[in-house]
Amino acid sequence: MPHILQVALDTPLYRLFDYRLPDGLGVQPGSLVEVPFGRTLQVGVALGEPADSRVEADKLRDVIRILDDRPALSPDILRLAQFCADYYHYPLGAILLATLPPRLRNATPFVAETPWLAVTDAGRLAEPPARATAQRALLDALRTTPQSRETLRAQKQSRHAAALVAAGWATWSRVPPQPASAPQTADAPPATAEQQAALESLLPTLGQFGVHLIHGVTGSGKTELYLRLIDAVLASNKQAVVLIPEIALTPQLEQHFRRRFPGRRFATLHSGLAEAARTENWLAAPDCDVLLGTRLSVFAPLPRLGLIVVDEEHDASFKQQDGLRYSARDVAIARAKQGNVPVVLGSATPSLESYAQALNGRYQLIELKQRAISQAQLPDIELVDLKHIPVDNGLTRPAITALTETLARGEQGLVFLNRRGYAPALYCPSCAWVSPCPRCSARLVLHRTSHRLKCHHCGFETRIPPECPSCGNPDLKALGQGTQRLEETLTALLPAARIRRIDRDTMRPRAWAELGEAVHGGEIDILVGTQMLAKGHDFPNMTLALILDTDGALYSPDFRATERLFAQLMQVAGRAGRPDKPGRVLIQTAFPGHPLFRYLQRHDYPGYARELLAERKQLELPPFTRQVLLRAEATTMDAALAFLKHAAQLAPDDANVSVFGATPAPMARVANLERAQLLIQSAQRQALQAFVRDWRPQLDTIKPRVARWSLDVDPLVF
Repeated sequence: MPHILQVALDTPLYRLFDYRLPDGLGVQPGSLVEVPFGRTLQVGVALGEPADSRVEADKLRDVIRILDDRPALSPDILRLAQFCADYYHYPLGAILLATLPPRLRNATPFVAETPWLAVTDAGRLAEPPARATAQRALLDALRTTPQSRETLRAQKQSRHAAALVAAGWATWSRVPPQPASAPQTADAPPATAEQQAALESLLPTLGQFGVHLIHGVTGSGKTELYLRLIDAVLASNKQAVVLIPEIALTPQLEQHFRRRFPGRRFATLHSGLAEAARTENWLAAPDCDVLLGTRLSVFAPLPRLGLIVVDEEHDASFKQQDGLRYSARDVAIARAKQGNVPVVLGSATPSLESYAQALNGRYQLIELKQRAISQAQLPDIELVDLKHIPVDNGLTRPAITALTETLARGEQGLVFLNRRGYAPALYCPSCAWVSPCPRCSARLVLHRTSHRLKCHHCGFETRIPPECPSCGNPDLKALGQGTQRLEETLTALLPAARIRRIDRDTMRPRAWAELGEAVHGGEIDILVGTQMLAKGHDFPNMTLALILDTDGALYSPDFRATERLFAQLMQVAGRAGRPDKPGRVLIQTAFPGHPLFRYLQRHDYPGYARELLAERKQLELPPFTRQVLLRAEATTMDAALAFLKHAAQLAPDDANVSVFGATPAPMARVANLERAQLLIQSAQRQALQAFVRDWRPQLDTIKPRVARWSLDVDPLVF
């Protein structure tokens, strides 16, 4: 019997594939291999050598080669991927390959960049010839600190570096090697009484698994707690990973961490990196001290992992919405449990799922109720009643007055509108035509600066028509407000103000550093933007936050809409006010009597959370039940619904699991595909998981395959 190798491949099939391992070719689990698959060649992950195979020996195909130019996936990553495959009912091979940077998923020979030159042990004792003055100078410099390849090129020392490497006195490395002496931590600000109590509770838990939820108001010093915990972890030669929801926060947070931990090795991972940089940072992760990144960083190779931090843990960005629909927060908890390390979740407005776990004692709840600087007060929140005050181009007179007064004091203001573009639609007042997307059940958004109509769901765009396509009326109107129109309105009302718009149309990851410098340097008076502005930014001179058009969430059919709105408003409000300058928040709303605003004005997240949890319990909604959503897409709605009805007929009979009827999705058509969904729910997680485990294979038997389907475990978006 030949040696057999089981390989996981990036396919939609829920199985592993057996290959013949040629004699003399050794492989460890987790190694990347190139194998034939159908008429193509694929990169897969080797998982083991079973004693036999269900495939006949003469039909087994040979492994082509081991890709030993890249590291193998570690056992802990293999275990984590298996957990995800079991919990999210997704093919293991597709998960494993998705954890890798794209550059490592193909078989093209790979040569890792090694941008740092460091001295070796032999180099510390070496004595180059006296006449080799340049080599001696470079070696002396390396004994103090590693040198980057860019620096050596700029100083025209590449030839001397090559000579030192050839002599064995220096070596190239992916990350700057750890200094011989332990790096020093920069001085930290004095801890508040609340922070000190939190540390006394958290520090003894390092080295063991536990979930700790830090609920702290904006400005209470949650980041300071993270830094002190990381300092303790680094002192024990362990690694820390910090997950953040937004790419835009990465440079700001990295700069803050580097100042605090000079000499430590950092790596960042997010989709905004160029492909080469992302690959290099992934390869550098095993040797780094601190990894900062977005949700995919939870799968990074970290052999000395000692702490996981999930900042803004409530943020929906931690939930992947296509492919493997995983929650990075929940996977982080699973990884921490497997590695017996603590995980810290932080938020000013925790998700109800996490807060409920803290209230029932499964998570440790740590509360920071005061801002870290004693003089700093939470901002005053005022409501502008739209039922009694007229609106002109989205703004009321109190809002304009507040902006004018803020600018007169030399302070800065923020105007928040979570809708980019010029207007949500183009409208014909003659026949009531409203710009439809031809591919989606949505409206085309007017982008006047680019003279286009764009769909924010499928990406379709077209020019602005000169007249109504329905009746020929040339007098088309912009319907509603977007950030572009708001910027135009404010420019007309406050011509002397320096206004900057912040949304996906204007910002790229590298632009955030320039924006921060402009705001801190007083070069901007008013920031106009979407939710990109709400998360984690520190603007010392910003004292006013004006919030427009939030009422849609108050009557949304999505049961999570008010929870998300409360979190969003608290984040935006947190941008206003600093120790020496009180903050003020104005919210324009037609529903000032809604309970959400009552709790918001008191900054009372616990009170509102308990009210929402009582509602959820009564209605048997998460977190008191578990849900799985079966989604189907087809060219017609009838085909999508027919697939789901057939799927419901194949469902196992389980009294603990409810199977609801098939319905069109809230956004029923996207990119020319009709979408429908089927909800499965249970109060018992284990019962729901067993149900889906038995049911999923049955879905593959449905013929003909007229619909594309996917399972979403613990869905956030319906």
